[in-house]
Amino acid sequence: MTDRIEVAATELRPLLEEFIMWARTNAPGSDPELVGPAALWHRLAFSQDLGTWKRADLRNLLLDRMPKVVEDPDAAADGMLPAVDAYLTFLSQTGRLAKGSDSLADLQAELDDVEDEFVDLMEELLDDADGDEDAEDEVGDLGDFEPFADELADLDTIRLRPDSELAEAARQAPLVAKARDLALWVGSGRRVGEDTLLTDAEVAEALEAVGLPKPETDGPIAEAVPQLWNIWNLAVDLEFLQPGDGNTVAVQDDTSEWPFDDDEDVLDAWMLGLHSVDYGDPELDDEDLTMALAGLTRGLLVRLLLAGGSRDRDELARELSEAAADLDELGADAWEAADDPLASAIDWLTGYGMVEADDDTVRLTPLGTEGVVHLVDDSDIEVDARPAIESMSAHELLALSAELPEEEADAEFAAWMRLREPGKAAEELLDAAAEDESDALIRVQAASVVGTLGEAAVPAWQAALKQPSLRPYAATHLSQLEVEGAPEPTQDDTHWLILDMWTISAGLGRSEFVSSLRDIGPEMVNDLLEVIWRIPHAHVEELLDLISQVHPDKQVAKAARRALFKARSA
Repeated sequence: MTDRIEVAATELRPLLEEFIMWARTNAPGSDPELVGPAALWHRLAFSQDLGTWKRADLRNLLLDRMPKVVEDPDAAADGMLPAVDAYLTFLSQTGRLAKGSDSLADLQAELDDVEDEFVDLMEELLDDADGDEDAEDEVGDLGDFEPFADELADLDTIRLRPDSELAEAARQAPLVAKARDLALWVGSGRRVGEDTLLTDAEVAEALEAVGLPKPETDGPIAEAVPQLWNIWNLAVDLEFLQPGDGNTVAVQDDTSEWPFDDDEDVLDAWMLGLHSVDYGDPELDDEDLTMALAGLTRGLLVRLLLAGGSRDRDELARELSEAAADLDELGADAWEAADDPLASAIDWLTGYGMVEADDDTVRLTPLGTEGVVHLVDDSDIEVDARPAIESMSAHELLALSAELPEEEADAEFAAWMRLREPGKAAEELLDAAAEDESDALIRVQAASVVGTLGEAAVPAWQAALKQPSLRPYAATHLSQLEVEGAPEPTQDDTHWLILDMWTISAGLGRSEFVSSLRDIGPEMVNDLLEVIWRIPHAHVEELLDLISQVHPDKQVAKAARRALFKARSA
C-alpha cells in the first residue's frame, strides 16, 4: 500500500470507530463496515477534509470510484447507500459535517438520485464475477501477478521515496505532458465521430500538438497512429479530458496548470494514469497475436521489482518470451512477429517515468517502484513497502508502527531515532501525537517512545503540557523525572489515560474490550463511571455507550447508561 493510502486510512480510523459505536444505537439497520472504503476513497480522491462532502463528489464517488474498488457488489447493492446515509447523518449530528459541505438533506437527495444507477452498476459487477467464475480455469496473461505472490511476500522491505521526490519525478514524465498538450488541443468542446474520433486533418493537427510524426500510409491516418490513441486514452485516465454534451469531449479546467504546484495533486493525477502501463503492450496487425502478448508491460515490471529493481535486458527478454510461449500457443509466433516486444513496453514506461534503460539494462526508477508496488497492492497481493526512514515523518512512523509486530516496530523507531537528536525526536513525536485529539493509539505510542528518552525529552514534555490530550502524559513523565516546578498529575489526568486505553481496547474488538473491563473488575468500573463522564475526551460518549451494551454485569451496564446521559447533557 502506498504511504498516502496508509496515512488516509490512519486518519479515518478513529472517526470510523466512533461511527460504528454511534451506528449501533442510531442506525442499527445499517452495515457500518461498508462505509470504510467509501470514506477512504472520498478522502483520497475528493477532499482532504474528512468532514467536507459535496453532492457532485458523492455522485462521482458512488458511480465512478466504488465500482472499481468494491469487494462485495452484492452486499454493496443492498447496504452501501443506507450505510453512507447513516455515516453522513452521523457527521451532521455530531457536528463533523464541515462548513462548506452541502446540507444533509441535499446529500440524502443525491443518494436517492443515484440509487437505481448504483444498484445497476453493482449488478453488472456481479454478472462479470459470474463470468469470471466460469472462466476461473483460464490461464492469466503475462501481467498476472498472482504466480509471483509468494516471491513478492518474501521480498525484503521496500523503501519508498518521499512524496516530494516522487512528485518532482512525475512532473518530468513526458507522457503526462503530451496528454496535457493533447487535451489542450482538444479544447472546450470538440465534436468526435462515431467511427473514428477525429478526421484525418484533425489527426494531423493532434500529432503536431503532441510532437509525434505523421506516418506514411496509404490508408486513413487514424488507423496508423496507435501511439496517439494511447496518449488520448491516457488523457482520459488522467482526467485531463472528459465527455461533454452530445458527441463532444472537452479539456478539464485545470489541465493547463500541469505540472501542478501541490505535490499531492501531482501524485494523485499520476496515480490516476498508472494503469496506462497496459498501453505499453505491443500492438500487432493480428489481434490474436496481440492478445498472446497481453500483460507484457506488467510482466516486465513485476520481474524488475523481484530482482531488486534492475535486470539485464536480454535476460528479461528471454524470460518473457519463454513465459509467452508457455501461456499461449501463439506466444512464440507473437514474439517473433513483434521483432522487439520489449521496445514498446520500455518506451511507454520510460515516458511515464517508471523505468530507465540502456542497451544492456532496464531499471526501475523510484517513481516506478512506487507505481509497481501500488499495482501489486491493487492485485490484493501482500508486499512489505514502507517510506524511507530518512524521509519518514513522525506521524508516518507512528501510523506505520501501529500496524507492525512489536519487534519490527521497535526496529523502525530505533532507525528513525538514530537520525535525530533525542530532544528533537521527542518534539516531533509529541507534535504528531497532538495532530488529532481523537487518535488515542498514536498518542499512546508517542508517549511510550518519548518516555524512554529521559531528561532529553523534558522541553518537549513541558511544551506538551499546553495540549489537553497530551497533558496527562506530560504531567506523569515530568513528575517521574522529578522536574522542578512540574505539575503533579491530577485525578482527571488519570481518568484521561484510562479513557485512552479503553479507546484502544475498543478498537481491537468487542471481546478485547470486554476482557479489559473484566480485568478492572465491576466495582472499579462502577467507581470510574461515577466520574469519568466529566472528562472532555473525544470518545467518552462512545465508550460509555459501548460499556452499556457489552458489559456482562447488568448493574455496570445500567451505570454506564446513566453516565452516558450525564455526558450528553453536560
